[in-house]
Amino acid sequence: MQVKFHLPDFANQFKFNLVFATMLKNCPQYFREGVEIASIYGTFPQSLWNGGRTTTGLCDTNFAKVVINTMNKHGIPLRFTFTNPMLEEKHLSDKFCNEIMKLADNGMNEVIVNSPLLEDYIRKTYPNYKLTSSTCKRITEPDKLLEEMKKDYSIVVLDYDFNNKFDILETLPDKERMEILVNACCDPECSRRTDHYRHLGLQQIAMCEHVAKKKNKGFKVEDYGLSEMNCKCADRGIFEIKNLRTHITPDDIWEKYVPMGFSQFKIEGRTTTRLNLMETYLYYMAKPEYRDEARCILLYNLEKNGIVRIEGNK
Repeated sequence: MQVKFHLPDFANQFKFNLVFATMLKNCPQYFREGVEIASIYGTFPQSLWNGGRTTTGLCDTNFAKVVINTMNKHGIPLRFTFTNPMLEEKHLSDKFCNEIMKLADNGMNEVIVNSPLLEDYIRKTYPNYKLTSSTCKRITEPDKLLEEMKKDYSIVVLDYDFNNKFDILETLPDKERMEILVNACCDPECSRRTDHYRHLGLQQIAMCEHVAKKKNKGFKVEDYGLSEMNCKCADRGIFEIKNLRTHITPDDIWEKYVPMGFSQFKIEGRTTTRLNLMETYLYYMAKPEYRDEARCILLYNLEKNGIVRIEGNK
């Protein structure tokens, strides 16, 4: 049995995920049956093609090389979240994104796509990459999902509105190619989600243009004719999302979804805190009876590597 998890943020959480991956390898007794890291998804800062979450900051290609080489040597593919729905033809030549694609073009790494324009460009320019169909497409009708499954994608990430709708899930073919977002923080049937992704896409483009021109000045969305979307869903932690209809528990994964034929599961959390990320990882992947012990060891190794700081007694 393989239970494949796709984890968030190979850039900002690079060391955190590396420590966790090492612990998973060295301490398998703490984890549920079949757990493996199938990929770590995300983007490097100033990637104009990025979507789903706005990524700020700067990053050079030397850091990118280290992340790509290190994770790949551990057998973990990177999946680039190049899901910006607002891209235009002129954006395809973005220097930084193309440099990253060339650096990771070894047949192991992958790209999550949303924009048909960018998808066509990647298929033609970088054919070695496996492509994943993004949940950002907001495919909520079973017939349209079946049409998406017929296309040349290695994985299709289901819209979270399908979560726990077993009358639909049971009828779907190729379940091993479907990826389920288990800890969605958004409201079920959110009417603003597509508009939110479009807004975040414009915000990412504006941020990258700002960095290219004014690297030393802070980025403000209002300077580019944009406004913040007042949505508090992304701030929800692991304990708050448990009350949502779309929430999937770890017991559900092993007792319902895996027996049905599903094996791909996504944990979101690119903009969450490390504390919440740690709790989420252990909630889903650690055995309940070992969760406290695993947390202690994980915290010890995170502190040892300078990733978190735990104040001691004075």
